[in-house]
Amino acid sequence: MTPRERAAAALNLRIPDQVPTFELEFQLEEEMFGRPFLRQHQLENLTPSEQERLVKENAEYMLEVYSSLEWSIIPIHYLPEKWIGVTARHIRALTGDTYMLTTHGDGTFAIPNGQEFTEFVYSIADHPEEVEAEAAAMAQAAIERNKRLIDTGIDCFILCSDYCFNSGPFLSPQMFRRFVQPYLARIIRATKEAGAYTIKHTDGNIMPILDQLVECEPYALHSLDPMAGVDIKVVKELVGDKVCLCGNVHCAALQTGTDEEVAASALYALEHGKPGGGYIFSTSNIPFKGMDPRRYRMILDIWKEHRDY
Repeated sequence: MTPRERAAAALNLRIPDQVPTFELEFQLEEEMFGRPFLRQHQLENLTPSEQERLVKENAEYMLEVYSSLEWSIIPIHYLPEKWIGVTARHIRALTGDTYMLTTHGDGTFAIPNGQEFTEFVYSIADHPEEVEAEAAAMAQAAIERNKRLIDTGIDCFILCSDYCFNSGPFLSPQMFRRFVQPYLARIIRATKEAGAYTIKHTDGNIMPILDQLVECEPYALHSLDPMAGVDIKVVKELVGDKVCLCGNVHCAALQTGTDEEVAASALYALEHGKPGGGYIFSTSNIPFKGMDPRRYRMILDIWKEHRDY
């Protein structure tokens, strides 16, 4: 199977020849491959031809990095919409449909930052209809953007609004059902109808709203956060026949744990995610900058040893 075919099989709850892998984002490219990916600010104050050259070179570099890591899904981030689309076209020109291409595609309320939290809480209490109207507008904007990007070659969207702390969701399940869930479902439904896959990401303890997330019918859930007590074995038993699972190698262990703890977490994820298909191997967040690259290579080696069905 091609990398894209493996990802598609897993997302459609089938059994591929091998467990696919990818990450929400990859921040170790400079440490492992010699230079960072292109960022938006590097395109400022350049001529159009200079911008085009840098974006094309970055697309080629991304392909080098992700093919070396044997990912099935290539994430395209750090750039404005126009250049995400151009990057997708460059990669498609080089590889055809070998890889699935993804970028961010959410448009629902996430945990507000500290400056906005109080205002958000008061808005829900005092002006709930206005909050619902804002949620609808955000969802529609995301749908329209996703459709534009599908036309450029993006065929999967990571929905990255974070909903949960380690203790649980930032809204009660009842409030989540009113102010978030219908709009998440709307984005997923419209994006699916436009021909693309959706992977819903949120850190934290999703268990109080797991049923609501699954009701939205994303193709996959990411990252099944073990730092918040989310157990991939339990989630697989509860909803593994309804949604593909992505995760959940313990990111804190990757940073501060022993090699034995890292290996145990990777093996646990494979042991309980892999059976019956519908599983994509990944960390419980991302391989973040500052993580020892040796640790990430270590879990990839474990994945390679156990990935075959």
